[in-house]
Amino acid sequence: TARCYFDRPSAPQQETVEDAEYRQAVLADATSLKKLAVDYLHPEVGVVSFATARCYFDRPSAPQQETVEDAEYRQAVLADATSLKKLAVDYLHPEVGVVSFATARCYFD
Repeated sequence: TARCYFDRPSAPQQETVEDAEYRQAVLADATSLKKLAVDYLHPEVGVVSFATARCYFDRPSAPQQETVEDAEYRQAVLADATSLKKLAVDYLHPEVGVVSFATARCYFD
């Protein structure tokens, strides 16, 4: 007698078309989530740069370069501001930074 190969008890379960399509969609979602996780974990991977060689400092919208005189003046102003801040802190907190070398000597001895 002829026996059906697919109907025997030990035959593997057959997958329906809907189940196969659903499995394919789930695997595609998992693949896209894995790619998203790798992109998040390693942002340096896969960066394509289309930057051209253009001077950042010579473009019309670049900030003006500071001259040597301006830099020296700015440094002098910052030094003055630092000294004024130190004076203000010393005035506000006279107890800070006091070093005393006075020795105690009894007048009557």
